[in-house]
Amino acid sequence: MSHRPASGLAAVSAALLAMSRHLEVGDVLKTIVTSARELLDAQYAALGVPDDHGGFAQFVVDGVSDEQWKAIGPLPRQHGILAAMLHQAKPERLADVRKDPRFGGWPEAHPDMSDFLGLPITDGDEIIGALFLANKMCPKPAGGCGFTAEDEELLSILAQHAAIALTNARLYERSRELTIAEERSRLAHELHDAVSQKLFSLRLTAQAAAALVDRDPTRAKGELQQVATLAAEAVDELRAAVVELRPAALDEDGLIATLRTQIQVLDRAHTARVTFGTSGVRALPAAQEEALLRVAQEALHNALRHSGAEHVDVTLTRRSTWTVLRITDDGTGFDPTAVRRAGRHLGLVSMRHRAKSVGGRLTVASEPGKGATIEMEVPGG
Repeated sequence: MSHRPASGLAAVSAALLAMSRHLEVGDVLKTIVTSARELLDAQYAALGVPDDHGGFAQFVVDGVSDEQWKAIGPLPRQHGILAAMLHQAKPERLADVRKDPRFGGWPEAHPDMSDFLGLPITDGDEIIGALFLANKMCPKPAGGCGFTAEDEELLSILAQHAAIALTNARLYERSRELTIAEERSRLAHELHDAVSQKLFSLRLTAQAAAALVDRDPTRAKGELQQVATLAAEAVDELRAAVVELRPAALDEDGLIATLRTQIQVLDRAHTARVTFGTSGVRALPAAQEEALLRVAQEALHNALRHSGAEHVDVTLTRRSTWTVLRITDDGTGFDPTAVRRAGRHLGLVSMRHRAKSVGGRLTVASEPGKGATIEMEVPGG
């Protein structure tokens, strides 16, 4: 590579460093494709990861707009040149891919391509992907390919490092999945040990109370009070264990993306319309983001299960130096004072505790027949 200009070496170095920085498979694939296209000055680049059914589990492109990609349609199947890359561990450099006997055409919206350079990405003997470049951005020799032997050598180096980056990313994701599975197993064990003991005691105490109701009402009343205490302790044990699990999506995607995804799922799962809007909010400390997410989940649960609402709206906005989460529904509403007196909290105590624990505040506005609004404010963002 010593004959390559310094700027070229710098570009190669930058591409390899960019690939090594990412741990998420999707980010690694996109970085590989973008790096390859820019490094070899191609108009289009793509990377396909095969599935086990003759198609592609993932297919990432660069140089094609989102509108074009949508118009092209479903992911390609493994046929023609694409299949050659995945079943023959050797590069393909063509002056005009359209004239190759293996070419099977492409969808109407597909961009027109001529010169082509393709290379498998291998991990040992396994082909784990294929990298494609098309339309070298340079004058081409008459009837020849714009991609050179040097381009092929450079793409081969890039593909070797891409295999390492992609394998590492897959190992990282697998490790994270195992960690989450182990944590859930630990949580289940803790719940069994802690909560089941409380529930067993609660059951025995309730049976004792039932036996005493007729012959010793005073003692029965005391036993029933103990039932209430044990039930409250069981709930606290459950919540304490669950709180330990910070949602994985929150760590990966941040609060806004996580909220949007969860609300889209709820909107599909319920007859009520559930909407989400955000404006001007920046990233917050992890504890605040988790508290906001948990409050949103609790409030949404109440609105969708108990209020009979037709529309639930969630907003996350910036107000002066505060980030404000607001959940509004058009359901039956309730009297917050009466709910508190009746000992039915609808999760409000937990929500207030979460807000307070991160320096925030929670307000509840509702009345029978007029829906409800729950608002949580935290400093920053």
